[in-house]
Amino acid sequence: MANARKRARQRRRAKSLIGSMREFLTAEVFKQVRNSWRRRKSPRWDLHPLLYILLLTTYCCGDSLPEKFEAARGFYVVCCPKRKRPGASFTGFEKAVAKLPMPILRALAAGIRGRVEAIFGKRWKVGDFIPFGCDGTRQACPRTEELERRLGTFGKEGSPPMIWNTSIVHLTLGFPFCWRLGKGGKASERSHLISMLRWLPTLALIVADAGYVGYEVAATMISASVFFLIRMSSNATFYSEAHVLLDEFREGIVYYWPKTQQDQGKPPIRGRLMRIHSCRHKVDVWLFTNVEDPKQLSLEMASTCYRWRWENEGFFRTYKRTLKKVTLISRTLRLVHREAEASMIATQLLLCQGALAMPVPQKDRLPVMCSPRGVLLEARRDISGRKQSEPFSERIARAQREQRVRTSAKQKREWPRRKPHAPPHPPVLLRLTDEQKFKIQGQLQAA
Repeated sequence: MANARKRARQRRRAKSLIGSMREFLTAEVFKQVRNSWRRRKSPRWDLHPLLYILLLTTYCCGDSLPEKFEAARGFYVVCCPKRKRPGASFTGFEKAVAKLPMPILRALAAGIRGRVEAIFGKRWKVGDFIPFGCDGTRQACPRTEELERRLGTFGKEGSPPMIWNTSIVHLTLGFPFCWRLGKGGKASERSHLISMLRWLPTLALIVADAGYVGYEVAATMISASVFFLIRMSSNATFYSEAHVLLDEFREGIVYYWPKTQQDQGKPPIRGRLMRIHSCRHKVDVWLFTNVEDPKQLSLEMASTCYRWRWENEGFFRTYKRTLKKVTLISRTLRLVHREAEASMIATQLLLCQGALAMPVPQKDRLPVMCSPRGVLLEARRDISGRKQSEPFSERIARAQREQRVRTSAKQKREWPRRKPHAPPHPPVLLRLTDEQKFKIQGQLQAA
């Protein structure tokens, strides 16, 4: 217990940005990364400075990559004087990044995921579950000939080449846990989610919007022992054992069994359907979950978790606007892949440091969230070389998100070519026929 308190005090008093990053980029993490790479005996760029400078360029100010590289390199040389001196030219750095295998960056992300689970401890769970949100967004790329040929352009007007980013975000700590990248017009959010299930911890609860409605997604999560809470739309048809009017339905056990799966002889998915009224938006939100016990996941808790799902949108705003990743800068496909992956890791580290500096929430109180902009400004003050009288961890502890109660709606701008958002219609609720009940009984006996 004494050692745990000592480690906690050391974590809270990280004196600099590099010291705070080392909480997550430990020697064990770098050992895992090095073991995933069969490198040359004496490369010009060692792995340690290459990865650190690549991550630091995401935080640096500058109109171009060479400017960001100079700031990141200078900061690294000052903070790590005993390390091998990195190369001085941006051209050499760009060539080293292009030769960097993607498994190295993925091994780095895996190592950070392991550190996150160990560091946050009790703050990791909320009630009986670990709440995660899942959503996706597009990022534009430069209109180079290679990127247009490899990534393609989409739409009638020929949009720029794009990549698709699907991220799973911890809903009370605010940082991305894992992510997958794909082509902007051909990637599938559902396929990305299914491929990321193997990385999720035990007791994970995936909260998603109506874009993730589907038999395959729900069945795969159940087989992977992952809990889910997904908003349903009119595309979903449910069956109940008793006749219930949709207007009078509040919550109950239902079967999700699309016609295609019935014809293929696949079993129905049993779960709990909940109807939650949103007083603010004057609509009903229909949520489907595989947590059948109301004591484990009550209506109030389900409503709170779905409101927290907005943290996914907040993360994308931080990543694309605060860190200026609406459009990636790299001009070749190899560099685009590495820029996107490294910038996601850098954003994860930034938000993890902010979340770690926040006070532990009291019982029955909402968690205190960090201000990503505030944490980024403190990181840039360290990179710029200004002398600070306080440790970095104490400075970012004051970078808290505003907690005032909003009494009016935010001003909404009307964007050209953007359709106004319409809430999804309620799902279809039918009664099981005798034939369907007989099929379900036979499948249960066969199992």
